Amino acid sequence: MEEIILRMKDITKSFPGVKALKGVSMELRKGEVHALLGENGAGKSTLIKCLGGIYPIDSGSIELDGRKVDIRTPGESMKLGISVIHQELVLAEQLTVADNIFMGMEPANRAGFIDKKKIFGECEEILQSLNAGFHAYNRVFTLSTAQKQMLEIAKAINKQVRILVMDEPTASVSQKEVDKIFDLVRRLKSRGITIVYISHRMDEIFQIADRITVLRDGSNVATAEAESITQDELVHMMVGYDLEQYFARSSRKIGEVVMKGEGLTRSDGKVKDASFELRKGEIIGFAGLVGSGRTELVEMLSGIVPPGAGKLELSGRKVFFKNPRQALDAGICLVPEDRKHEGLILRNNVRFNLSIGILPHFIRWNYLGVNRRKEEEIAQKYIDKLAIKVSGQQQLAINLSGGNQQKIVLGKWLAASKDIIILDEPTRGIDVGAKAEIYALMDELTNQGKSIIMVSSELPEVINMSDQIYVMREGSICKVYRDRSSFDQQEILRYMLGLQ
Repeated sequence: MEEIILRMKDITKSFPGVKALKGVSMELRKGEVHALLGENGAGKSTLIKCLGGIYPIDSGSIELDGRKVDIRTPGESMKLGISVIHQELVLAEQLTVADNIFMGMEPANRAGFIDKKKIFGECEEILQSLNAGFHAYNRVFTLSTAQKQMLEIAKAINKQVRILVMDEPTASVSQKEVDKIFDLVRRLKSRGITIVYISHRMDEIFQIADRITVLRDGSNVATAEAESITQDELVHMMVGYDLEQYFARSSRKIGEVVMKGEGLTRSDGKVKDASFELRKGEIIGFAGLVGSGRTELVEMLSGIVPPGAGKLELSGRKVFFKNPRQALDAGICLVPEDRKHEGLILRNNVRFNLSIGILPHFIRWNYLGVNRRKEEEIAQKYIDKLAIKVSGQQQLAINLSGGNQQKIVLGKWLAASKDIIILDEPTRGIDVGAKAEIYALMDELTNQGKSIIMVSSELPEVINMSDQIYVMREGSICKVYRDRSSFDQQEILRYMLGLQ
């Protein structure tokens, strides 16, 4: 039997009104990649935060090398060789790579000052061992997302990590960078380092994991060898039912052209000569690698960045948006890629975030306050409609799972009743159950006559949900698929990579 390095037994953890973990157990073997799966809100993050010393456990036990340990702070966790790389990376962006790796552990020279020469020398050795592709003197803000992930791993290795937890490490990186991260994970595994890998991307799990533990509603469902389980079985474990129609598509009635772009170009060169058409009741998908210009294009369509050249029309009428307010007034809303920083006011409550898009509707006639009853009715309508899991309307948005946060951003614009909805990475970082609900909502909206522009890095959802596909590479549209019968995943990928 493989060596068991860590046991978490019957872990429970409660917060006011919520029992997040209900006797969860998990064993980790030395040198394995152990995937931890579950819907948003299943308890994954809470379990990891207990292991990382962010939350003290209410009951249960943690054993390392057969010896019971009491982890009460992140510092205690690190001393035991446990390191957690959170989805939201915590780095000092303005400092160098070396400064970040040795922060709080800076060696001193004979004069008592920080030994910069030693820091940079040892840092370069660590980076070279990881084949990182950047250097000790680089400023962190100049690194790509994947390189920042590698920097977090380098920090962990410098602290003699034995167990490394990676939470959604590939959520915001290109396929090429995913391959680099996978290669690094395999090399860490070969050194005997145990990896706990959290991801909502099923294809990744089967590529990288040795074993899989599934949580649902704060409890264990199963632990299985990755090679002995199918994707359908895994999905059933996570959501508790079979997703017979994962991608929801009913028969759509496509109408007249509601938005048309001709030769749209950004002054910064990030989008060049882009043309497209969007019809009433239609979903068009923009596919491409990270940095291909997809997000930069929809920033023009939603008024964030005015076009430098080209023409944009709404129902045959030429428009020019100088700011997002003008686009909103014209019936266009954007659900942004970065929901935490651009889509939500995290420190405010669910009700506020759901109603802020139509706040003037709740202002009393004498401008002396807000009509709370009406605001609460609207907020509850979309909590129910979107099945948002909250303890109440007063719950802070920051305390919700990623899937529920995404539903709030969607609900905000559904309440505003806009005709054209732009979704930038609508299912990034959310579980399969929440994805299925968002796909069903998209289908419902198009049946109501709404039109959707979707930007996504996940080709299966682009292919299954779109009526047209525009492929972007290096800021330009390089291929258009106007007929669903012509959609070919391999061919689309070749266009994205510049191989076609």
